[in-house]
Amino acid sequence: MKAMRSAAHYPLSTAIHYHGDVIGFLIKKTFFDTWDNMFRIVLLNLGFVALAALPAFLPSIIPIPALSIAVFAAGVLLCCIYLCAAAISVKAISDYGSFDIADFWANVIAGWPAGIAAGCTGCVLAILAGIIIPFYLDINSLLGILFAAIVFWTLLLSLVSLQFFFAIRARLDTKLIKVFKKCFIIFFDNPAFAIFTLMYALVMLALSIILALLLPGPAGILLFLDEALRLRLLKYDWLEANPQPEAPSRRRKIPWDVILIEEREKTGTRSLRNFIFPWKD
Repeated sequence: MKAMRSAAHYPLSTAIHYHGDVIGFLIKKTFFDTWDNMFRIVLLNLGFVALAALPAFLPSIIPIPALSIAVFAAGVLLCCIYLCAAAISVKAISDYGSFDIADFWANVIAGWPAGIAAGCTGCVLAILAGIIIPFYLDINSLLGILFAAIVFWTLLLSLVSLQFFFAIRARLDTKLIKVFKKCFIIFFDNPAFAIFTLMYALVMLALSIILALLLPGPAGILLFLDEALRLRLLKYDWLEANPQPEAPSRRRKIPWDVILIEEREKTGTRSLRNFIFPWKD
């Protein structure tokens, strides 16, 4: 406790160092947890790929337009429910545990409302991107460009904030209004970190496409976002344990090297031999 309190007085010049510490540890821990639970991650990804085939291919063979649209919408909602259940499942991995199939089906039942909410929100964002922005741009006026820019930045802000939707539902709250609210709170309080996690998640998505969504895949990305949220919440635990009302700038001096001591001990370090032949170390 003394170490944590004394760390609150570190100079502001160390802020970048601490931020780099937590990012480096986040990438390391995500890789370790993905490696240790590769079979579970691949299973979750296979399930998602099989389910995603429903909205991807089935609507095209249905001759009735209304029914085709309904099947597509139902398939998207099912995929979102699956992703929510996967996010709740990988939370156990992030917390140095594991999960089994029985846990996953229980998580499907627990997470379906959030999954539907996520699917509906995704549809709204898709409409903004595919219909509303082109509509304003087609006006060919300064006012149309202004409205298109407002919608674009609203869309971008929503994407950066809502990336944590499933992780917040899994880790913080089950009430959907509070989940949406906390998504934006996390972003506005940690904008640089949120932008980094989005960019890194996009890199993981690109790699996943190359590997047919098997690794890291949707489950691996969800694990990364949960790891990111979990580590970011340690900051708030530290701030609560070390109140310092007379120095509002304390939020910029988070001593990550101190906060992450226990996390680093639990995660440990590994050699290449340990990765390939863990039973020999």
